[in-house]
Order: sequence, then C-alpha cells, then structure tokens
Amino acid sequence: MENLNSQQLYRTLWRWHFYAGVFSLPFVVILAITGAIYLFKPQLDAIHDAPYRHLLITGEFSMPEQQVAAALAAVPHARFTDYELPRETGDAVNILLNLAGEKIRVYVHPQTLQVVNVEKEEQRFVRIVHQVHGELLMGKTGSVLVELAACWAIVLVLTGIYLWFPRNANGLAGVLYPRFSLKGRLFWRDLHAVIGLWISCFVLFLLLTALPWALVWGSAFKEVRTLTGTTAAKADWNIAGRAEPADEHAEHNHADMGFTPLPQTGTHAGTDTATSLDQIVREAQALHFAYPVLVSPPSRKSAEWTVTSDAQNRPLRADAAFDAKTGALVSRQDFSRRHILDRIVGIGVAAHEGQLFGWINQLLGFLTAAGLVAISVSGFLMWRKRAPDGVLGAPPAMPDAKIGAGFVAIITITAILLPVLGASLIVVFLVEKFLVARWSRAHRWLGLEP
Repeated sequence: MENLNSQQLYRTLWRWHFYAGVFSLPFVVILAITGAIYLFKPQLDAIHDAPYRHLLITGEFSMPEQQVAAALAAVPHARFTDYELPRETGDAVNILLNLAGEKIRVYVHPQTLQVVNVEKEEQRFVRIVHQVHGELLMGKTGSVLVELAACWAIVLVLTGIYLWFPRNANGLAGVLYPRFSLKGRLFWRDLHAVIGLWISCFVLFLLLTALPWALVWGSAFKEVRTLTGTTAAKADWNIAGRAEPADEHAEHNHADMGFTPLPQTGTHAGTDTATSLDQIVREAQALHFAYPVLVSPPSRKSAEWTVTSDAQNRPLRADAAFDAKTGALVSRQDFSRRHILDRIVGIGVAAHEGQLFGWINQLLGFLTAAGLVAISVSGFLMWRKRAPDGVLGAPPAMPDAKIGAGFVAIITITAILLPVLGASLIVVFLVEKFLVARWSRAHRWLGLEP
C-alpha cells in the first residue's frame, strides 16, 4: 500500500509538471524572448539615441530653462516633469513632459534650442518590450497572468529537478549532457532534462527576483514593509499593472507606470519656486550621480527639487533633495544607506535586468533565456510525439517511482509563500477531484487512467 501511494504521489508530480508546462509554455517563451531583449536596454537605447548625440556645437550652450521653454513650445499644453542631464557634451538634452497623462520625451539641441525629436515614451521600442514582459500589454489582467505563469514555472523547475534525478543512470550521458546518438522523443527528452538542469538555478533566481514587481505578491510585500515599519523610504520599484498616485512624480525604473504632475504655475519649471532650474542643474552636475540623472521640480508630496540617478545597476543609484527657495542641499541618500531589505531587492533587480556586473551578467541572462526557449520547444515536441491524437495525455508514472515527504513539504511551503500558486493548485485539485474524476471522457482525455 505504501509503494502504491508513493507511485500515486509521483504520478501527481508528473501531472503538475505537465499541467505547468502546458499552461506556462507560451508565457515562458514570451517572457524569455522579451527578457532577453530587455537585457540589452542600454545598447538599444544608445542605438535609438545615436542620431541625437554628438551634435555640432558652434557657440555657447543655452541654459536649462531655455531648453525646457523650447520643449514646452514644441508640445503645447504640456507640463514639465523632468530634465535629464546629458551624458556627454554635445548630446541633445532630454526633456520629459506630461501631456494629458501621457509622457512625452523631447530632444533639444543644447546650443540652438532646435527640437530635433519628439516622441511618446510608451512608444519607444524598449518600453514596449518591457510592457509585454511585465503585463502582456493587458494591464492588471496581464500582470496576474504573468505572475501565475511565473509561479507555475517555479513548479516546473522544482518538479523537473526531482523527475530528472537519475535513478538508474549509467554514467553522465543523459544526466549532465545529452546522448546525441539517440533519435526522436528520447533525444528531445535528454535535451529537455539536461538543459533544464544546467539553467534551473538561474531560472529560479530570475523568477524569485521578479516577484517584487508582481501585482499580487509585490502588493502584499509592500504592505508587509509598511506594517512592520521595515523602511520609511519609498520602495525603489513599482508594481506591474498598478499605476502610481497621480500627484507624485513617478519612479523612473524598470516598472514605471507613468504619472500626472502638478499644474504648471511657474515660467519654466512648472512650479512657483525661488530657485531656478538653471541653479539646480548646476548642483546636480556637481553630484556626479550615475547616468541617467533626472532633475524634477517640487510636487504636492514634496516642496523640494529632487535629483535622482535612474541607473539600472541599482547599487549605483542615489538621490538628493534641494530646498525650493534657497537651493540648499536638504538630503542625500546613496544605495548603501537604504534599508537592508531594499538593498537586497535592488541587487536582485539589477541582476535580473543584466546590469549588476556588466556584460557577463547580460550573457548569463541571455543564455538562461535561450535555455528556457529550448526546453519549451523540446517539451512541446516530446508531448506531441507521445500524446495520442485527440488526447492531452498527461505522462504516466514510472513503475518504481518513489517520492519523499521532504519534497511534498517544499511544494507546500512554496504554495503558501506564493498565494497565486497556492490558489491555482487548490483549483486544479478541486477540478480533478470533483469534476474530472466524475467525467469519464475528460478523465481519459487528460491521461488520468492508470
């Protein structure tokens, strides 16, 4: 009886792995491809901005307030929200405006004040890739689907490692490297298992570091931070599918959802302040923050100018605040002064985006994404080669399969820590228990027959 129960439990694991693959496969492929592209955001942004860099300069540079005025003249009824410090002398100045809730980027020649380009921020290629990656261009619904797929991908990895574990292996072939002499489904099984083994740790890391952005898990995590008083500072990441409050400046990061700034009351800066943008830009340049650096006027939540480094390598980020009337430095916070929890998340985010340790980080991320596509394709081919026509065909149990209570505990704890996963597992269990089990045709179609 004990051996029978073990086999039944093992069969359940096979079904979880199979169901997770069937549901997650299209999402995993989309996330892997868009994630691989987003790893190279700095390079793609550099290509996009190349026509607006190293412009011909024949005279004195204009002042920041003049540049903002030129940008506002090019986009009537817009409001000034951010001034981005040029990376190098001679680059066009990027002015960020808000027009009816939509973020507009204006490139201004630093000498002639000619507007060389105007574009909607959400229509930039990398931005679209990011929106697909985080929300599938579907807002909250897409964010929940992505989170659900990510949670089931964790199940895929955990169950895949257990199912891969060699029980009757003869050597390393088929364990650490595929047996290229095999043909058909057996070859794809080897390829699927071996690639999955090599990238499993990296995949788990990417999935776990993405959780702070997830709508359900990330929202719960922010509430825990608030209730426990873990940190008084605003989190350095946003939640996918959830817009920031309209009266705040948006956080300029990987999950920025946009904002509605203050009505314009000043001449250039958009606020009635005694300190000019020209002065704050000079102060910002002296800080030597990591690029890109954004200078933002006071908002309803803060009567201060803010200077923020928006570097993707989060440990390089810093921010400072200047008094709106005197221009004096009020505060400065570097990454090292953030709460330990925020630093852990920040480091994870930087590694997730491929920016923590240079091109090696990008390469590891790219290889992991390519491996995810490979195991998705091989898993699909294995399924189609094995499943009979007209039957979904969940895989059968191995005759001598056994499973330990420890693994069941891991899955249970994972389901508790990931509420979206836990809820979906309950749904799957109830459907199998009370619906499929009593519907013989569905029972056979799913492959649940002994």
